[in-house]
Amino acid sequence: MTDLKRRLSDAVSAAFTASGLDGALGRVTVSDRPDLADFQCNGALAAAKAAKANPRALAEQVVGHLRADPRLASLEIAGPGFINLVLTDAELTRRAQEIAADPRLGASLADSPRRVVVDYGGPNVAKPMHVGHLRASIIGESLKRLFRFRGDQVWGDAHFGDWGFQMGLLIVAVGDEQPDLPFLAEGEGPFPAESPVSLADLERLYPLAAARAKTDTDYRDRARRATALLQGGRPGYRALWRCFVEVSRTALEREFNALDIRFDLWNGESDADPLIPGMVAELEAKGLLELDQGARIVRVAREGDKRELPPLLVVSSEGSAMYGTTDLATILDRRRRLDPGLMLYVVDQRQADHFEQVFRAARLAGYAAEGELEHIGFGTMNGPDGKPFKTREGGVLKLHDLIEMAREKARARLREAGLGAELSAEAFEDTAHKVAVAALKFADLGNFRGTSYVFDIDRFMSFEGKTGPYLLYQSVRIKSVLRKAAEQGLAAGPILVADPAERELTLALDAYDTALTEAYAKRAPNLIAEHAYRLAQTFSKFYAACPILVAEDADIRASRLGFAKVTLDQLDSALRLLGIESPDRM
Repeated sequence: MTDLKRRLSDAVSAAFTASGLDGALGRVTVSDRPDLADFQCNGALAAAKAAKANPRALAEQVVGHLRADPRLASLEIAGPGFINLVLTDAELTRRAQEIAADPRLGASLADSPRRVVVDYGGPNVAKPMHVGHLRASIIGESLKRLFRFRGDQVWGDAHFGDWGFQMGLLIVAVGDEQPDLPFLAEGEGPFPAESPVSLADLERLYPLAAARAKTDTDYRDRARRATALLQGGRPGYRALWRCFVEVSRTALEREFNALDIRFDLWNGESDADPLIPGMVAELEAKGLLELDQGARIVRVAREGDKRELPPLLVVSSEGSAMYGTTDLATILDRRRRLDPGLMLYVVDQRQADHFEQVFRAARLAGYAAEGELEHIGFGTMNGPDGKPFKTREGGVLKLHDLIEMAREKARARLREAGLGAELSAEAFEDTAHKVAVAALKFADLGNFRGTSYVFDIDRFMSFEGKTGPYLLYQSVRIKSVLRKAAEQGLAAGPILVADPAERELTLALDAYDTALTEAYAKRAPNLIAEHAYRLAQTFSKFYAACPILVAEDADIRASRLGFAKVTLDQLDSALRLLGIESPDRM
């Protein structure tokens, strides 16, 4: 199923070809002046420039081939040669009914489905999630849902930070505080199943240990030895490390679940560690490893680079694997386990150089082809000062605290707006939570991911304007109309387009596939957010111009109920792709 824009593009392209012109110039776009036309084609200007001819004369030739098209109510040439196209009510009626009958609501599937890994979230053991994790989680989840909806086989991977020097620091810190722990013994065990530490213990100990290691060389050396023993497989350290991972994951799942973010894989850096020795040997055999001041590197700079890109450090001068080494081994691991055709890394834009190094090394090693690795960078969520968001005390705000802040603000806004009074206490809390999540996610996804934005909880939580709560309110309002119709024994029927507001709503519904196709190609969920907002606004105009339940004509009433139902279905579909769920009532 194709949308109206593509169908018209095919027809206009054929008319260009019939006129002896380049058919590619017949591309149709949504009209810049919806008061004058539904769609437009500007190709005659480019064709005239190439042929050194009069653009209006060429446009007349093209229009001559389109006059007999029964889908068009009018064809006009404006200005120097713009072709304006207006569809008949009958064609719009057919399209509206087509979308209403389509389980995918007019959304097409990708031409060539792929196996895709989306790497997002990036939580760390022993560290509470903070606002810096919010964008990666929200954008990554939306991209995972979008790619899956378009027909790809997708795995969302949290890529758990569970390996390296930080684990050695924790082992030493816990051992100093609890020197009699059986985990510290050199034997094979068995070791207690219950964790000797809580997440609160880890959150307290890690910053103290990290700070001490910066100034205390003996302490740092002990942590390095503990790291080496852990990675070497010492049973007690491995058992203690698993405790760290399990208590951390429990808390992380709480925050992710609160945001309705679900991972298919909880693989961590540790999963790639066993591959590193073999990978290093393979890199050496392929002649990619070089010795540089005691370290071993892969040079990734290319001739023609506009700026110098440092080599990827694979093995340090002390013999340890580095951050980039683990990322490279993770690519190899995914290639062997899943064999994806595309891997998306949803990580802060400030990590762009790191991923360029890793991706180039992966391509040199043959672990991925050109175009199979993409860094989906994003800007920061900032405070009013334009800098990354902090608490009033200047610290990093925990994600759990941010979610609670949003919930509290949602409760207050619902009460201020006089909403939720008829709900049970449990239903009110559920609605407040959905409003809070919608506010946080839409505030983020409403912007192109590459830009930064200012966090303003009061503006985000408004039920007016371009916000998540506004979209939920529109969804709930349509649900209310449909409930009242059902109570009166009324049902949706075939859609009939006659009123200008109905024409506008049909064109808005038709634009869903274009929004999804472009969001998919550009890895840009903001285009879905834009569509959801335009659709909600357009329905609001329709609702004001075209009475539904009180319409006297039964066919018109059934048609408008059909419009309400398909709008609700498509709006909720778009919201789900953004990771937003609408409540039934407010």
